[in-house]
Amino acid sequence: MDEKKNEIVADGEGLSRVLAKAREAQKAYAGFSQEQVDAIFFAAARAANKARIPLARLAVEETGMGVMEDKVIKNHFASEYVYNAYRNVKTCGVISRDESGGLKTIAEPVGVVAAVIPTTNPTSTAIFKTLLALKTRNAVIISPHPRAKKCTVEAARVVLEAAVAAGAPDGVIAWIDEPAIELTNTLMSEADVILATGGPGMVKAAYSSGKPAIGVGSGNTPVVIDDSASIPLAVNSIIHSKTFDNGMICASEQSVVALDGVYEDVKKEFVKRGCHLLKKDEADKIRAVIIVNGALNAKIVGQSAGKIAEMAGVHVKEGTKILIGEVESTDKSEAFAHEKLSPVLALYRAKTFASALDKADVLVKEGGYGHTSVLYANTDGAAAEKIRIFGERMKTGRTLINMPASHGAIGDLYNFRMTPSLTLGCGSWGGNSTSENVGVKHLLNIKTVAERRKNMLWFRTPEKVYIKRGCLPVALDELKFALGKKKAFIVTDSFLYKSGATAPVTARLDELGVTYNVFYNVQPDPTLSCAKEGAAALRAFGPDVIIAFGGGSAMDCAKIMWVLYEHPEADFADMAMRFCDIRKRVYTFPKMGEKAYFIAIPTSAGTGSEVTPFAVITDGDTGQKYPLADYELLPDMAIVDADVMASAPKGLTAASGIDALTHALEAYASVMATDYTDALALQAVKLIFKHLPAAYKQGGENMESREGMANAASIAGMAFANAFLGVCHSMAHKLGAFHHLPHGIANALLIGEVMRFNCCEAPPKMGTFPQYEYPRAKSRYAQLSAEAGFGGKTDGEKVDSLIAAIDKLKNDVDIKPCIQDYGVSESAFLSTLDAMSEAAFDDQCTGANPRYPLISEIKQMYLNAYYGKTDGKWTAV
Repeated sequence: MDEKKNEIVADGEGLSRVLAKAREAQKAYAGFSQEQVDAIFFAAARAANKARIPLARLAVEETGMGVMEDKVIKNHFASEYVYNAYRNVKTCGVISRDESGGLKTIAEPVGVVAAVIPTTNPTSTAIFKTLLALKTRNAVIISPHPRAKKCTVEAARVVLEAAVAAGAPDGVIAWIDEPAIELTNTLMSEADVILATGGPGMVKAAYSSGKPAIGVGSGNTPVVIDDSASIPLAVNSIIHSKTFDNGMICASEQSVVALDGVYEDVKKEFVKRGCHLLKKDEADKIRAVIIVNGALNAKIVGQSAGKIAEMAGVHVKEGTKILIGEVESTDKSEAFAHEKLSPVLALYRAKTFASALDKADVLVKEGGYGHTSVLYANTDGAAAEKIRIFGERMKTGRTLINMPASHGAIGDLYNFRMTPSLTLGCGSWGGNSTSENVGVKHLLNIKTVAERRKNMLWFRTPEKVYIKRGCLPVALDELKFALGKKKAFIVTDSFLYKSGATAPVTARLDELGVTYNVFYNVQPDPTLSCAKEGAAALRAFGPDVIIAFGGGSAMDCAKIMWVLYEHPEADFADMAMRFCDIRKRVYTFPKMGEKAYFIAIPTSAGTGSEVTPFAVITDGDTGQKYPLADYELLPDMAIVDADVMASAPKGLTAASGIDALTHALEAYASVMATDYTDALALQAVKLIFKHLPAAYKQGGENMESREGMANAASIAGMAFANAFLGVCHSMAHKLGAFHHLPHGIANALLIGEVMRFNCCEAPPKMGTFPQYEYPRAKSRYAQLSAEAGFGGKTDGEKVDSLIAAIDKLKNDVDIKPCIQDYGVSESAFLSTLDAMSEAAFDDQCTGANPRYPLISEIKQMYLNAYYGKTDGKWTAV
């Protein structure tokens, strides 16, 4: 490439033309393949590597700073190490793919990069930034420091010529020949992203430009030398780093804090290795040349120790490596406490490791927030704990252990997993956008292409479910012969206990030689105080098995007592926390079953609690209900024996029967329904329509229907334990809580209204779950209706037939048609309507409903159910 082709950029018009050319070049380059980019990246890195010596010499000649031989190493690092780190990294097109997860990421360039280059590392930083831009298919325009413009431009030219020769578009790398603040500001405002390396003022300007910026901050690196450290290793690593390029790398050590026990040894080692410990008057003279007019004296930056001493009028031996001032203050008023960018070092003495940390912490906060800190300590034994404490205490993006700061911070030299970089982010502590070593990922836009996927689902039931009339005593045999249990705690209500209903359980336990205690103080809608009372009895008795005997209240209360017994520290507000996906909930439910095995024996056919992971408890003082849902609450064994249900009263049979029907209907329509739950829900519906009327009217005289309902309730329970429920249960929970209606009755009064509501095929909101693809509740209800044997040709007719059959079933078991028929006054109902509607919306069951309800829609459904009217727009047909 002929140098004459490059326009000299010295004003705004020239910069505009170069920007336009860079954009065209980048647009073309963005279409290059990974193979083409990698070839260009290799050619450019190779060219920069070959030019490392002449570029280093040019940098020293132009800036008058640093050590030529060290700048050679910097140039070598910027080309070789950066190339090696990214040679096989994908930066074009698809860079990762997860076929099973349906996810792939695509790398795209950010556009035109404005690269601000410092005077301290002019050629190496230019090489580094241009190579990053080439690897990521970006164009880059260099803004050099005025005192390093020739060497910086030459470094960029070397990389550009090699890149173009390898096929890159001309103009993909450009620069400002005559830098000025105005031109740099224009460049930053016009570029797509800024890669800024320089002083605090330049970095601040970059972040104020209105464009995304990746900048670094000043470094004021403190070093702590613990009394467990190897003194030769520590001191010579510091010297190696601090003298490298005369201390101009921003990560270089600025202060050393040595513990009292090794302080004198540290001093001796510094002197032995050619450093000069300043006397008090000498230190004062050096202070005068470190800070001038309140800022770092630019004349000492990158100069040798001898030259700085000469400037201050201090005599030192020829070849002195570092000037060391023994100081006490870490305040800004102490010149030695500042970043010095030269072979001048502060030395502090600390009595304890804690005080050493305090000093280092102040030094970081005063001038190197977010940059780099170093600790020298033994990595074994007690000292290893100090490494942990140091790492946690220091607010630095790079916390280095037993390595020279200059070489360690830039990565891949003293730790081979650390990203090689000449732009070191300082994070929010230093006002930066990143705390990492900047690399190719910071110059890429990563697009994520996500295909719709259905997450893994589940089907969970108790470990053992025993069924058929007369199974109770046989199932209980397992307590002794299979499980080896010794002490049982029975939880039931006073009616069942006093009526002798628990006798089959206690008699069998007596025969097995299992001692037991009975807690029979459970009330309907059990309270937390009741559960706590029972838990106290549990702890006093110390059982290894809990037997819940009764309806939903007894089983719910027993589950809560189980929790309190195993985890007395449990917080019910946390356990009742709402979740969208039970697998991703914020709160992790405590592990159950460590102390006691849990057996559930239902005495009514409705709640299904014997096979579900749910429980509800009420705080009697506040009225707050805590609905708990977690598979840790799933009983270990369920014993479904219709013989214990024979004498259930008619009202309970009706209410619990319709509750079970609602479980099946909501599980079938749920957004989480699966083939597994569908089969159960459908069978439950068939069994309930077949057996509920006879079980209600004939009771224990028709044990076939009693058993059919017992099975239906548990089968429906297994369905909704995995598919969950819907807004009918949400509304029923609150209707019962506000107006004290039995739960099954509340469901009965609402289910028809909710089904009509769900049938809308263009609802304002749809339930959210990946397997639920579109509104289909209407077709699902129709499918269920057809399978259950109800009439109709269209989906609408089938749904109407199903709702009519439900209404007839409710009538057959003497359930009244609307809420007001149950004595809830209109004034009481309307006064609670808003609160009830909002509470129902927030109920855990609402999320699985196929139509996601608005609060206003819940309110309307309540009104319809209260007055017995149906909103025409929710008619199924």
